[in-house]
Amino acid sequence: MTIELRSDTFTKPTPAMLEAMFSAEVGDDVFEDDPTVKALEEKTATMFGYEAALFCTSGTMTNQIAINVHVKQGDEVICDALSHIYLYEGGGIAANSMASVNLLQGDRGRLKAEQIKEAIQPDNLHHPITKLVSLENTVNKGGGAYYDLSDIQAIKQVCLAHDIPLHLDGARIFNALVETNDNPLEYGKVFDSISVCLSKGLGTPVGSVLLGSKEFIKKARRVRKRLGGGWRQAGYLAAAGIYALDNHVERLRDDHARAKVIGETMAKLPEVEEILPVDTNIVILRLNEKLLSSDYVQQLNEKGIRATTFGKHLVRFVTHLDFTDDHLEAFQKKILQ
Repeated sequence: MTIELRSDTFTKPTPAMLEAMFSAEVGDDVFEDDPTVKALEEKTATMFGYEAALFCTSGTMTNQIAINVHVKQGDEVICDALSHIYLYEGGGIAANSMASVNLLQGDRGRLKAEQIKEAIQPDNLHHPITKLVSLENTVNKGGGAYYDLSDIQAIKQVCLAHDIPLHLDGARIFNALVETNDNPLEYGKVFDSISVCLSKGLGTPVGSVLLGSKEFIKKARRVRKRLGGGWRQAGYLAAAGIYALDNHVERLRDDHARAKVIGETMAKLPEVEEILPVDTNIVILRLNEKLLSSDYVQQLNEKGIRATTFGKHLVRFVTHLDFTDDHLEAFQKKILQ
């Protein structure tokens, strides 16, 4: 048995999800004529309290579209140094929007209002103009850490005081929501735009949804077209998203519970120096300095366990829809044998 823990993007559609996809009614989304895409966009927008939404191929695309709409050439984006938009989106902030980035050092990728307030550039021609604050929830590089809503609300007050939009990279937003029990509508009150990924914990094959006002999404649709992101009968994929939102949110708690067991299991090993707090479905471990993560991941692979390097001495595991209790039991046996 090969145990896949590299990412929650490796999931396959369930039989019920496939049935929903096969039976979807479709049209041409570039002409805004695909009824299932429209249904997904309306459903997601309503869930978070937004006027409109745009279905795209990936979270990188939705994030980069949002940044491009919010900023102009030479403007500045504030985000944490661990942010996906900075580390893992191909330099898109610079390449797509020609914007500068102000990197802050938060707590496992989570920023505080006072940090952001101090980082906003003064009105001085020597500096770029701060035009966007972007948060990530949960924080991938921070081991699945999530925000308290009160901290987000405090950040929003800083943004309002300086007339700066607030964006959320919500790649694993539902992982955060099932832990905090916050209402998604509260997020719609504080963020000017949100990227919601459907192809990670929710288990769809493709897609993310960008949320915002009607005016914002109208601009976003134009940027999507410019980036080559317009698609045709996308309703087959949108149907998977609708099914996932209806059926795969609450089950994320199972992923979190299994991730905690993985963390507890790995903590017993002498080569493991530290386990980052396991808050959701991501487990990051720090090896002793004599052991490279690349070598350790190869050793795991030889045991039939697939993990990924996350730094010179860091290794990441991610639980997901296709990682069951049977897989967890097999994992423990392979690790502790």
